[in-house]
Amino acid sequence: MGSFLVLIILAVVLGGWGVGIYNGLITARNAYKNAFAQIDVQLTRRHDLIPNLVETAKGYMKHERETLEAVIQARNGAVAAQQAAAGNPGDAAAMQQLAGAENMLTQTLGRLFALSEAYPDLKANQNMMQLSEELTSTENKVAFARQAFNDQVMAYNNRREVFPSSLIAGMFNFQPANLLEIEDPAKREAPKVSFS
Repeated sequence: MGSFLVLIILAVVLGGWGVGIYNGLITARNAYKNAFAQIDVQLTRRHDLIPNLVETAKGYMKHERETLEAVIQARNGAVAAQQAAAGNPGDAAAMQQLAGAENMLTQTLGRLFALSEAYPDLKANQNMMQLSEELTSTENKVAFARQAFNDQVMAYNNRREVFPSSLIAGMFNFQPANLLEIEDPAKREAPKVSFS
């Protein structure tokens, strides 16, 4: 009878231990998904500002139609990648696609801003200045939200990979999450523009 009671107590303790680990993994996964939701908000804001920016520039940059169309095309690609990533934050393919699309958008925006330097009236346009400032502010917010997401992904992956959590994670098929690595606009080289 005494050994039966010990086995029951041991089973209850091990069960509680397993439930605690499982719940910790769920909590960590929900934390990185919530952190991605913050990125999603900022990217949506970024994507919503771009058509206004292009519309403002259109009146001044009549000969730069190709660049303006490239910005809109890159924006549309980024929106599609964002929607795919929002459906499964942390998925390797979705994160890679989102990072690529956002990098392409950043590059085309860089070309747009570089070309706008050649149009003094556009540079002086109050709406263009305000949109540029809002876009810069949003870029900073995206960077902070991405860092928070990557921190949560790292915490989840650490929890998922350490022993004994790795046993529970493997049993319940907790997949690794991937970081979101978007090129830092401050680190990239400014595009070369020539009107010759």
